[in-house]
Amino acid sequence: MAHQWYSIQTYGSDRTVRDAIFNMIKEHGLEEHITDVIVPTEDVIEVKDGKKKVSERSLYSGYVFARIDLNTEIQHMIQSIPKVSGFIGEGNTPTPLSEHDINVILDRVNNRAAPKPKVFFDNGETVRIIDGPFANFTGTVDEYDLEHGTLKLNVSIFGRATPVDISYTQVEKII
Repeated sequence: MAHQWYSIQTYGSDRTVRDAIFNMIKEHGLEEHITDVIVPTEDVIEVKDGKKKVSERSLYSGYVFARIDLNTEIQHMIQSIPKVSGFIGEGNTPTPLSEHDINVILDRVNNRAAPKPKVFFDNGETVRIIDGPFANFTGTVDEYDLEHGTLKLNVSIFGRATPVDISYTQVEKII
């Protein structure tokens, strides 16, 4: 049987499962049967304590993708790993990913885009400005430019709605 890509569903611990599969490969000498194991991620920017921080977020949360020369023994070994729900497929039969699907996933992994904001804003949403000359004011989102990471807000200053361009890292959602 040839190596094919499979999707392994997890209980939210995709990185832990990936590491467990790597350990299983080493312990049982499965390097020829399992050649790739990935958890696709993207970089996101979040603001914590007023500071920008880049962190990783899973693109397909709860899934690990592996290139496997699958047999029943390897299938059972992987399914016995804690936090593994099972292979994606019909019944107990894992279904390999199509060439197109895995190429889309691998393209996203290999062509990482610039970090994106972790929090997204909707037009008409009310936000609080937490940094800059308008700190502690609230405003309504008029436009959200994801590419440049900026918001156009309407801020009420002296009773008048004033348009303000601001970085998304300078605002927080009002809950």
